[in-house]
Amino acid sequence: MRKEKGNKISVIGAGFVGSTTAYALFMSGIASEIVIVDINKDKAEGEAMDIAHGAAFVKSCDVTAGDYVDTKDSDIVVITAGLGQKPGETRLDLISKNLSVFKSIVPEVVKYNPNAIILVVSNPVDVLTYITYKLSGFPSERVIGSGTVLDTSRLKYELGKHFDIDARNVHSYIIGEHGDSEIAAWSLTNIAGMSAEEYSEKIAGSTDMSFKTTIPKNVVDAAYKMIEKKGYTNYAVALAVTRICTAILRDEDAILSTSTLFTGQYGIDDVYLAIPTVINRAGATKIVDSHLLPEEQERLQASANILKKHLNEAGI
Repeated sequence: MRKEKGNKISVIGAGFVGSTTAYALFMSGIASEIVIVDINKDKAEGEAMDIAHGAAFVKSCDVTAGDYVDTKDSDIVVITAGLGQKPGETRLDLISKNLSVFKSIVPEVVKYNPNAIILVVSNPVDVLTYITYKLSGFPSERVIGSGTVLDTSRLKYELGKHFDIDARNVHSYIIGEHGDSEIAAWSLTNIAGMSAEEYSEKIAGSTDMSFKTTIPKNVVDAAYKMIEKKGYTNYAVALAVTRICTAILRDEDAILSTSTLFTGQYGIDDVYLAIPTVINRAGATKIVDSHLLPEEQERLQASANILKKHLNEAGI
């Protein structure tokens, strides 16, 4: 009996993020085939074996290690490869280090996967997503960055903890750069239909709005603290990647804060930034052009300027 083709996801990079992402995808049940590629073939093979041995506990999914040719006809190619942050480094410090890595990866991905959606996770994700867009020649909707999907989850977690409510009942977004210039969009935040400020006053009984300063700082500092303590981050980002892949493969039309190409929205053009975006089987199909506060829009423009400056300095 001929086996029906299912969803195929390839993960480029078998480091902490790549291997954990492959595991999270395996556990999610959204793919029937996962291929792991890494310059260190033994590492990729070891990770694939370790994950595959859990086959009796999850939905059927073939997990293997391979070369780029083995990624052929993937629905999604997730790129996690590259050098990670070290203590004291910002994500933008990694541009020159990872530019050459991407120049070797992207042409191989395109060669075997001309119809795939490329999901970039490596940092600095906004810059590397733009680089991938340029190197691939793909339409922008098929080149997506993980953006601030993770940062948004961190924001929801922090607000949930602050107000003693389930993080899933907090609706909010971090926008802009996945990095130091990111913005907590309070204009897009609501809890049970109320703004965070209104919820604080009416339900939590507090007029202290200092959380609007402390919580975004906690979100920005989170990765730095984890890198200082354990050397890397991997679990939550893998879940964020799995969420994006799920939205794509299930054609959800989900609104996620992915890194998406701006084409004039908010007066910003030709740069990838995190912004609420409709994600479905076609990729990043539409930026949700919301009404931001003037201050938020100014900060978004400043974030775009920072990324453009770094792109120019890198000769892109």
